[in-house]
Amino acid sequence: MAELIVWHDGACPLCRREIALMRRLDRTGSIRFVDATRDDIACPVDRADLLARFHVSEDGLVLSGAAAFGAMWRAVPLLRPLGLAARRPWVLALLERGYLGFLRIRSRLQRLAARGGNRGW
Repeated sequence: MAELIVWHDGACPLCRREIALMRRLDRTGSIRFVDATRDDIACPVDRADLLARFHVSEDGLVLSGAAAFGAMWRAVPLLRPLGLAARRPWVLALLERGYLGFLRIRSRLQRLAARGGNRGW
């Protein structure tokens, strides 16, 4: 199985929710989650880039955006079919397009997630 490292923004309420879900789905413990906001960690790319866009390392290869999500999904049995589909160029292009759209509204979603923090979602 591939070594998978996921860097995430531990200060982002939206990211914390997503990572909490992925930790629950990763029943085999095959993903190493690293909070990129910590000063004591080594970053494979510029920290600002790491926090601005989703990054993973799959067997030492750093991926970002939709490709990174695909790698993470492949490590989780429930999501593996989606992750395998993301290896197809046209699927990856479609996912990347959706991810870029998400990035445009992410700050608004982060504010909503911060406000909904004690509402259980």
